[in-house]
Amino acid sequence: MATTSATTSRIQLRSALETLRRIRRDDEVIITTMGSAREWMTLGELHDLDFILVPSAMGHGTSIGLGLSLAQPDKRVIVCSGDGSLLMNLGSLASIVAANVPNLAVIVFDNGVYEVTGQQPTAAAGVGRPDGRSADYSGIARACGFESVHAFNDDTTWADAARTVLDAKGPTFISLNVEPVVGGTSPHSPGPTAARAKRFMEALRR
Repeated sequence: MATTSATTSRIQLRSALETLRRIRRDDEVIITTMGSAREWMTLGELHDLDFILVPSAMGHGTSIGLGLSLAQPDKRVIVCSGDGSLLMNLGSLASIVAANVPNLAVIVFDNGVYEVTGQQPTAAAGVGRPDGRSADYSGIARACGFESVHAFNDDTTWADAARTVLDAKGPTFISLNVEPVVGGTSPHSPGPTAARAKRFMEALRR
């Protein structure tokens, strides 16, 4: 079942992540990559189950999320992916459906550009495409077999529905239409990798 906001506005990335941080349950794993990782780290103290994929292999957040959701079936795993990153690994959506992981949610922050490398339009953005139409990520997810697909274009609708959408049986695909962050830079590592990994593994065992 799809939920779509009625407006054509766009969500501020920071605001979208603030909603996720506010509703996040203490036992949920949240994987952030690229622009979402950069903004997530500015919102306050990090949780032990925050998986900040920096440095990152761009595009592999969804694959890592799939592996974690299979290994930790009692933990909900939420992947925050950029649209450019998802384009590099669209096949992971089919793999997620094939694995039938009810505890995995993929949130795609669609701003139409490769934000941290200079705001270049992605190949899926309407700008530069002959027909001017952007690729439909929700449609792609449905074609891969996702049954729980949701799209949001405004802060209020996303904030009101986020917890309900994430609590539903997955795998779940959520597309958020977000504004690019002007002047957005590449994210930096939040600290020593070994120490973060140790805290993460200890939190998984709780």
